[in-house]
Amino acid sequence: MVAMRPTVLLFDIDGTLVTTGGAGRRAISRAFEKLHGRLDACDSFSLSGMTDRAIVRKALGIIGVEATTKAIDAIIESYLSLLDEEVQRVEARHYFVHPGMREAVTEARSRSGVAVGLGTGNVRAGARVKLERVGIYEQFAFGGFGCDHEDRVELIRHGARCGAQLLEAPLEECRVVVIGDTPKDVHAAKGIGAVCIGVGTGSFSAQALLASGADFAFPDFTARGALQALLLDR
Repeated sequence: MVAMRPTVLLFDIDGTLVTTGGAGRRAISRAFEKLHGRLDACDSFSLSGMTDRAIVRKALGIIGVEATTKAIDAIIESYLSLLDEEVQRVEARHYFVHPGMREAVTEARSRSGVAVGLGTGNVRAGARVKLERVGIYEQFAFGGFGCDHEDRVELIRHGARCGAQLLEAPLEECRVVVIGDTPKDVHAAKGIGAVCIGVGTGSFSAQALLASGADFAFPDFTARGALQALLLDR
């Protein structure tokens, strides 16, 4: 398998690379309880595919607090102070790298002309905490994060630009591949003209991700054809 063009890979975190046993949701709920006395601020909506700042903005609106930059920053700061504690509390059987992902990242990193990064709604510090527990944070040289932009399309665009710079190639000459587990990942990929590989390891099946527009989708990354879709230029 040879990547025929410079290739930028952007992996989502929650539901794609790892399952964290709900640590992030609990940390952000505790942050709302600490600052606004509302543990239930995020209870009425799904966090899947949302950026951290978009989650906070929506939850502030739900509890009737103006979503100013200062208010959002305060929740994010509190969330980060609680996240490591919540991550460490999760039993190993509930906190793991999804099947085939370690191998896929290792294989991609071994290829010349391939830049392996993150494309995630997590702010960078949160991404580090979540991935360090399973020992893979250092495998990603760059990324587009929820602190780069609140809109997922734009943070994916930012990550793609960072990957192209690392490869010393114009972005328009690169093959960009977004790997994710939600229709929001598919939408973000298509928003920048990237290839999208869906994985049915989160809340959506491979079939649902194909229906939402993914170019490829697999139950997980041990499935036949997954590595080829990642690294072969088609």
